[in-house]
Amino acid sequence: MSSLITAVMVPAFIPSPSQGVWHVLGLPIRAYALCILAGIFAGYWLTRKRWVARGGSAVVLSDIMFWAIPFGLIGARIWHVITDAELYFGDGRNPVDALKIWNGGLGIWGAVGFGALGAYLACRRAKVSFPAFADAIAPGIALAQVFGRFGNYFNQELFGKPTTRPWGLEIDPAHRPDGYAEFATFHPTFLYEALWNLGVVALILLVARRYTLGHGRAFFLYVAAYTAGRAWIENLRIDEVNHFLGLRLNVWTSLILFVLAVTAFVISARTRPGESPLTTTPGTPTDGPTAEAEAQPTTAPTDTPETEAQPTTSPTAGAAEPAPSSVTTAEPDSSPANPAEAEPAGGPAASVSPADDPTPDGAPR
Repeated sequence: MSSLITAVMVPAFIPSPSQGVWHVLGLPIRAYALCILAGIFAGYWLTRKRWVARGGSAVVLSDIMFWAIPFGLIGARIWHVITDAELYFGDGRNPVDALKIWNGGLGIWGAVGFGALGAYLACRRAKVSFPAFADAIAPGIALAQVFGRFGNYFNQELFGKPTTRPWGLEIDPAHRPDGYAEFATFHPTFLYEALWNLGVVALILLVARRYTLGHGRAFFLYVAAYTAGRAWIENLRIDEVNHFLGLRLNVWTSLILFVLAVTAFVISARTRPGESPLTTTPGTPTDGPTAEAEAQPTTAPTDTPETEAQPTTSPTAGAAEPAPSSVTTAEPDSSPANPAEAEPAGGPAASVSPADDPTPDGAPR
């Protein structure tokens, strides 16, 4: 009976992936790359929903992302190579390995920093407010990180200290660092950070529903919330990195960015409350749902009074101008007694009664 129970028991740890690369028609399909791509699409999806909901153009957003994503990927790799240069340069190292991004090694700080630079350049070209874009993409960045961290799982990298907890992550002996060969399970820091980032997404969305997070405040909230979690998760990791004053470099980076983000959030809330505009040019349509109505030309009413717009018709031809000297008025005894019996304006006679004559007093009749 005990053997039967043992056979159906669930392992008290998270198993390591059986493989991280699949070959299709001779081409390697890497799980790490798929996780990064899934994160990009998920982040774009959430950003697009928030951007369009504010009245922004999906086409303009695509143009901005076309700049931000390549900048972010390149920046992430540059940050990793710079901060871990000993892995690629020096005795026994191959500098070409710095280009092999599929083996892992993307720094989130470089991704956000360089990605922000690319987005800023694109926003200037499109005359779009960069703070408004940063607020829209803030939860999307955190959502992208959720998927991206699973790439570390498939690569069996960036795990934490040994643990016997039921959620411990099994690591193959080939991926265990020096001095930890006798340990089988480690803290799944990839999972900790993925769950933390899900909480960051929920935090931004919930706060944005209750308060107005404009002028970069949603982005500052993302930075503060993410770095608060990254600081303690980073302390669990055992991979070899550079230290400064006894702390890992990423811990110092998290602490500094946390302070800066909180400070920027408070200053923005006090000096620029409310929502930030979508465009940098006043009166420029956003090309969103309301842009078509805004872009329609409106016909303004003329300032000409109605009496000036409509020509004045006179009962007599040429009555508004002085009568030629050759035309004489009718004799008093020849005018009919009843004005109704007078000739019409277009009749053979050009004479009118004094009562019906529109010629101003004192003007020649």
